[in-house]
Amino acid sequence: MTSTDDLLARHRAVMPSWMPLYYAEPLEIVSGSGRRVTCSDGRTYLDFFGGVLTTMVGYDIPEITQAVERQLRTGVAHTSTLYLIRAQVELAEKIARLSGIPDARVFFTNSGTEANEAALLMATNIRRSNQILAVRNSYHGRSYAAMGITGHRGWSSSSLNPLQVSWLHSSDRLRGLLSRLGPDDHVDAAVDDLREVLATQTAGDVAALIAEPVQGVGGFVAGPDGLLGALKKVLDETGILLISDEVQTGWGRTGDHFWGYQAHDVVPDLLTFAKGIGNGYALAGVVGRADVINAVPAISFSTFGGNPISTAAGNATLDYVLEHDLQGNAARVGAILRDGLVEAVGDSPIVGEIRGRGLMLAVEFVQPGSNEPDVPATLRVFEACKRGGLLVGKGGLYNNVIRMGPPLTLTEDEAREALEILVTAIREASAA
Repeated sequence: MTSTDDLLARHRAVMPSWMPLYYAEPLEIVSGSGRRVTCSDGRTYLDFFGGVLTTMVGYDIPEITQAVERQLRTGVAHTSTLYLIRAQVELAEKIARLSGIPDARVFFTNSGTEANEAALLMATNIRRSNQILAVRNSYHGRSYAAMGITGHRGWSSSSLNPLQVSWLHSSDRLRGLLSRLGPDDHVDAAVDDLREVLATQTAGDVAALIAEPVQGVGGFVAGPDGLLGALKKVLDETGILLISDEVQTGWGRTGDHFWGYQAHDVVPDLLTFAKGIGNGYALAGVVGRADVINAVPAISFSTFGGNPISTAAGNATLDYVLEHDLQGNAARVGAILRDGLVEAVGDSPIVGEIRGRGLMLAVEFVQPGSNEPDVPATLRVFEACKRGGLLVGKGGLYNNVIRMGPPLTLTEDEAREALEILVTAIREASAA
């Protein structure tokens, strides 16, 4: 029995059965450098999922390691927010400035789930309402309220919900009521849908609409540019807030914009962030209008949120993103991948759609001649990528989408290397 086999048996003996492991033969990652990871079997892989879009600038980045080591050398790993934390204040200043939200305030948490919980706390307090608008096919976290606003049945572990939620149509382009429409008609229909939901499914004042500019777990599904801006005009008629869940879309990943909301001619009232900002260190939070964030009527804080270690990493990560123009790199290198996929396998009978922006890309697999999800083909591509030396993610409502969110430092040569592996995997799966 190898050490990995032994670790797998031990994992199954002590971990919950509902915690998934990737691959028929799960991997143990033991080291990483740049965009590559090495596993306990000695094999090195090009990582195109980055710990679920979290290792945003790659592995073993000296600037981040040095920032964390400097803080560790002080002997202080934690103080709580009952004391001033210089790195926290510095990072909050940067995020407030970059958010695009006037007079912004920042509250730090440990994860995207906690960030969305905090945003819901703020929105429901200022609006004095527990009514929330959410979007079908969405994912916002694994906690009680976050699950309640998650419109993805595979991740909804409980039907119990502390919120009253009304659901808007998703922007799935392959199936669903809005899939038949062009961009302008799609936006018009979504606005009509919002008005109808407000008129028929809500009672009194609604607190907020929470939406991902690009649905992450949902398979990187996105509506037409301008959609959120058109919806916000309706929300503003009665003061309903807009929460932009940027846990996966933030920090320049989409290439065209620093935040996903910026494709929509809108400024949200609250914006939640997580994942990439810590580059692997636990760091997340909410940035938003001062009056909304300050609406919490009692004392509250996050014990570990924005601690000295994570904010040291966050400052170094954000500085690295800006100083190296990783948003621009995401646009350039992402175009190589997307254009290459469209040219090579865009007409494959098992490829339903190639979509995404920047370094947030997805391929959805369908049964030939239809839009019916093809999970077996997806799994064949998934495993073939691993055999070829490439780690990718999965997702989508029907688990038939390959998701790619590599570090934003990905080089053009690495993109072409990955493209060759992907194309070979898709062609093999199509021929099976």
